Amino acid sequence: MDGLNASEQRELQTRLEKKQMKEFMTMYSNLVQTCFDNCVNDFTTKSLNSKEGGCVMRCVDKHMKGAERLGQRFQEQNAAMMQSGQMPGR
Repeated sequence: MDGLNASEQRELQTRLEKKQMKEFMTMYSNLVQTCFDNCVNDFTTKSLNSKEGGCVMRCVDKHMKGAERLGQRFQEQNAAMMQSGQMPGR
């Protein structure tokens, strides 16, 4: 970003933020769909029964912990690459 003027930096930042939001929304949508498909089976009432509610909570927790662990591993890998002088993504 050092070679960009202020306007170009703002444009790049805006694009990155939009991309991150799109990726987050895609991940969230996939999480909702997966947990719904795996946990919700009874459509005779408008609310979840206790079994379905527990299943949804475990499903979301499992996915969130997995995403957190993946993020930690990515940060560790990135730090190791920076220490060794390698550029990430190259």
